[in-house]
Amino acid sequence: MNVKPIYSLALLAAIFSCTESQKEPYKFQVSDLEPHIIKLASDEFEGRMPFSEGETKTINYLESEFKSLGLEPGNGNSYFQDVPLVSINSTASSEMTIKSPTNSVVLEGLKDYVIWTQRTEAEVAFEDAEIVFAGFGIVAPEYGWDDYKNIDVTGKIVMVLVNDPGFGTDDDTFFKGNTMTYYGRWTYKYEEAIRQGALGVLIVHNTIPAGYGFNVVQNRWNSKQLYLDDRGSDSYKLAFEGWVALSTANKLFEMAGMNEREMLAKARKADFQATSMNLKASSSLTVATTYDVSKNVIAKVTGSTKPEEYIIYSAHWDHLGIGKPDETGDNIYNGALDNASGTAALLALAKAFSTEEKPERTVIFLAVTAEEQGLWGSLYYALNPVFPKEQTVANINMDGINPYGKMKDVSIIGVGQSDMEDLLNEELAKVGRYSAPDPTPTAGYYFRSDHFSFAKVGIPALYIGTGIDHFEKGKEYGKQLEDEYVQKYYHKPSDEYDPTRWNLDGAVDDVQLLYAVGRNLANSAIWPNWKANSEFRAIREAYMK
Repeated sequence: MNVKPIYSLALLAAIFSCTESQKEPYKFQVSDLEPHIIKLASDEFEGRMPFSEGETKTINYLESEFKSLGLEPGNGNSYFQDVPLVSINSTASSEMTIKSPTNSVVLEGLKDYVIWTQRTEAEVAFEDAEIVFAGFGIVAPEYGWDDYKNIDVTGKIVMVLVNDPGFGTDDDTFFKGNTMTYYGRWTYKYEEAIRQGALGVLIVHNTIPAGYGFNVVQNRWNSKQLYLDDRGSDSYKLAFEGWVALSTANKLFEMAGMNEREMLAKARKADFQATSMNLKASSSLTVATTYDVSKNVIAKVTGSTKPEEYIIYSAHWDHLGIGKPDETGDNIYNGALDNASGTAALLALAKAFSTEEKPERTVIFLAVTAEEQGLWGSLYYALNPVFPKEQTVANINMDGINPYGKMKDVSIIGVGQSDMEDLLNEELAKVGRYSAPDPTPTAGYYFRSDHFSFAKVGIPALYIGTGIDHFEKGKEYGKQLEDEYVQKYYHKPSDEYDPTRWNLDGAVDDVQLLYAVGRNLANSAIWPNWKANSEFRAIREAYMK
């Protein structure tokens, strides 16, 4: 299907005003959200962990709700899409030996480095593997940047820096300055190294550009990780992925006879040339694997005039299940905000679209699995779409819906990425609200929820965060609430629905907002595009010519 995206925002507004359904849009109430949040975040659902009884209860509940609303199954005759996954428990050796031509050093696992593997053979070992310093490990043609030019790293270990060269420059024309691009995201470093045929990757940890301490990285030491089960494919896997502490990296630079400050300065320039450190590394990992199948849940409202053009609303249904007890003895990680609230919003939106006259385009409601383990449910859908990406207009993702009451603002995660933010701002203006940039752009939140899986295949995606400009008590109070959630509730058993603490009036406003954006898109001819400087624009244009 050849579709030419429309770029003029004036034209977008004109089309929106002409194509608004004559019927009054659905008006959301707290009652559209609260019962679903209470149910999904109850102990009965056991924290909604994939492969658990909690998963079975969750997906059955979602199927039942979609059916009761009269929505059609989204995958042929089924509301489910199988997502084959593999759980890999890689146990790394407690030591890694590094040799130079004149001496050697033994690094201590967990303290000096953290490594794991996506390979599934029983043992993964490497001996005397050459280490190459590859700068930021980035290949970005739109910036004239290639850290792998004129070097072959096949079978070698690359040591690379976290984030991207723009960080710390305050120059938003150089990459995006202090706003992390995908090239700065740690997952990209591994993906690019795979394309280059590297044996393994060690990312140099640095707290400020990483946005978190080395202790966060250490949580992956000898722990189980979920990945997509790609048995039968010939996809290449690194022998290991990992991180090295900054102090340890400096020791390796010293062993290599390199000045670390000088090398870091060179790495920030486009003419940087990756170079061998003349060091060789040896270590190993043992691997245990378990295969299983989780499920995405998909429902749809078929469009009346353009049924083969699709708007996708998404939210992840999973959370962390049953785990380590907190100080009260509670061991169920209920995930009320993250993401029973977003899943409840998905059901509320499904109700709205099923209540109104049919939209012109088909609207999809996609509840994905395994977000907490690596965005795997949404990535599997993006790589194995039920509805072709060439005919998918946009994605609107919900991961946490405002529990703090009415806000004047919403946060746009990934400002400057796509036309979707302009459509959002138009709707905000109608109700006297405004958008604010992500308050922590260095953290790369745009790459940490399910909308990103759609972005990776070129589909413009919108993801908003809760604002902080509280209608009654202002920004300081709103920021206090946000900080309190992170400290007391995020990924803890305490993330439960508490009517004395939650105020869903703001959630209603935000769901109404996302409904307006999707409803307008579903009743128009608009094809949003990526902004000119987005790293995802070329992907979209390659198949939309």
